[in-house]
Amino acid sequence: MCGIFGIIIKKSAVTATTLQEATDTLLLLSQSRGKESSGIMLRTNNSIAVYKEPVEASRFIREKTYQDMLHDAYTQSADSLAVVGHARLVTNGDESYNYNNQPVVRDGIVGVHNGIIVNDQVLWSRHGELLRSYDVDTEILFALVRERMNQGYQLQDSLRSAFNEIQGTASIALFFNDVPVLALATNNGSLYLAEDPGNNFHVFASEKIFLTKFFTRPAFAILPKRVTITQVSSGHGKLINLSQGNIDSFLLEGKDAHVKSAVGLTENKIPIHDLASQHVRSVRNNTPYNPSFFVACEHEFEKNKEEIKRLRRCTKCVLPETMTFITFDEAGVCNYCRTYLKVQHKGEVALRERTDRLRRSDGRPDCLAAFSGGRDSSYGLHYLVKELGLHPITYTYDWGIITDLARRNQARLCGKLGLEHILVSADIRKKRNNIKKNIEAWFRQPDLGLVPLFMAGDKQFFYYANQLQKQTQVPTIFFSFNPLEKTEFKTGFCGIPPTIEENTGNKTYRISLGRYLKMAQYYLKHFVVNPSYINNSLFDTAAAYVSYYMIPHNYTYFYDYIPWDEKTIEDTLMNEYDWELAPDSTSTWRIGDGTAAFYNFIYYTVAGFTENDTFRSNQIREGMITREEGMRLVERDNRPRFDSIRWYGDTIGIDHEHAVKIIQNMPKLYPMY
Repeated sequence: MCGIFGIIIKKSAVTATTLQEATDTLLLLSQSRGKESSGIMLRTNNSIAVYKEPVEASRFIREKTYQDMLHDAYTQSADSLAVVGHARLVTNGDESYNYNNQPVVRDGIVGVHNGIIVNDQVLWSRHGELLRSYDVDTEILFALVRERMNQGYQLQDSLRSAFNEIQGTASIALFFNDVPVLALATNNGSLYLAEDPGNNFHVFASEKIFLTKFFTRPAFAILPKRVTITQVSSGHGKLINLSQGNIDSFLLEGKDAHVKSAVGLTENKIPIHDLASQHVRSVRNNTPYNPSFFVACEHEFEKNKEEIKRLRRCTKCVLPETMTFITFDEAGVCNYCRTYLKVQHKGEVALRERTDRLRRSDGRPDCLAAFSGGRDSSYGLHYLVKELGLHPITYTYDWGIITDLARRNQARLCGKLGLEHILVSADIRKKRNNIKKNIEAWFRQPDLGLVPLFMAGDKQFFYYANQLQKQTQVPTIFFSFNPLEKTEFKTGFCGIPPTIEENTGNKTYRISLGRYLKMAQYYLKHFVVNPSYINNSLFDTAAAYVSYYMIPHNYTYFYDYIPWDEKTIEDTLMNEYDWELAPDSTSTWRIGDGTAAFYNFIYYTVAGFTENDTFRSNQIREGMITREEGMRLVERDNRPRFDSIRWYGDTIGIDHEHAVKIIQNMPKLYPMY
């Protein structure tokens, strides 16, 4: 999830200026994986120094403490030194409390961690002898390593034992106050190492492209150009001797995989100097839980639900009369049912023929797999690896509203399948502020046609997918979109009628120029009337529409080949990956999307239906479920998820009670008796 990096180098190979330029460069390259905090740890012969702040790397490198730390370490170092850094995307542990940021210091171990340990709570309970100091999940891994070392385990065995207990993903780099090595280890391969044959330096990073770019910078021409960049494979570790530069490799799995090494504990423990500011910065003002408010919300929901039950619905599917551009024939069947074209699957044989051409025999990745952490992409990833034998790199674009639940589920699959996970992180603070501005503008004149503005920030994932394909040089990108997730009503509320192409199982991303101009005209009209929409988010919104509608989408769609089957997907994820569900929903759909609970509450309250209705209607048309079952499911899934709405409000900085009241006061599209 985050970006980790490091350089181990002999002092004679660099100047103090070059050392700082190298560290600056690696920090800025790693920033694409996380911008919510930055930190470094620097080891010389005599000490380990740590500095971290809850700021992005581009600001961190301007901090005087950081610059002085590098200069002092270079001046005081006798022969070699090592710098390791971290650019954080926050998962566990609020970054406002700097002790949760990385590097993490625990029991003489100082280290950085990329990934998520999903069973950290279980491990703290299991190891009652260990006392927890922080909120971040990384701490348990370091505590387990030190516990094994104190019990007399070799360092490799201590790391192996700790990794065998954790679930999720972990790529780590560790210093020790009593062992003169840098330890690297990963259970999913999100770690690359550039080695100098002469052992003058080693450089590592979370992505190969970071190292490739690093060595193209003119400032590092003094370093040998003929370096080898290799992946630290899933389930492997390396110990780099900090004075000599030689490397011991070892396995993280298997009781018989012990590697003998002369590395052991030393009596002379070097001091650890923590230079991090310990004060709290910009703590989020989470709205306190108000039971009476939620009771009132439930009462209002029940009142609306009774009126919504009176709506006329299609006799074949479950769409109500408030659906955009809906008409009914004499039998009560809607036009969406009459014109629907069933999904035409290419079949498993065609998929295997395609993947046989993609599969590489040299161990290199053979494809990218877009991975949201939702159920459909999770099952698609499982199938690519387990059924087709592919070795994908997984890719996620995190725009700030992916839930921690989705991230944990991503870690479950990538950790168990041993897959590298490339995460491109937006400037999350900026993204969330853009959403806030658009919602506050929407509050002034609420309109159903403008609700998609809240989700515009996620569409750049197409752009970054195309960029990653070029960087990784894989032949294709797999997307596992559910073909039944059609939400044509979102453009329908802009006054744009659906086309035949939209009313089919085939996924489409192109709209005609006329329809595009009509949509732009609708938005422009409302922006003129409500100038609050003219804010810094406009550029982000424009980029989103270009990414979604205009750039090439030459992808392989998994569910174009394999039928989407809800039961198979859910059974596989629950039984094989212990997939996590949301506490406020019994559904497995949309639980990783932090925006969904909010916008579906708007659509249901005002129009009497949500994307659940369109989705279940498509299932009915495909013959997957009966109409009676569809009615039961939409009634279940359309219940407001108030806990998630509260989380959404706290995350982007709006008062969820104020938001709910505005939505409830909007004019309804159905009569209120």
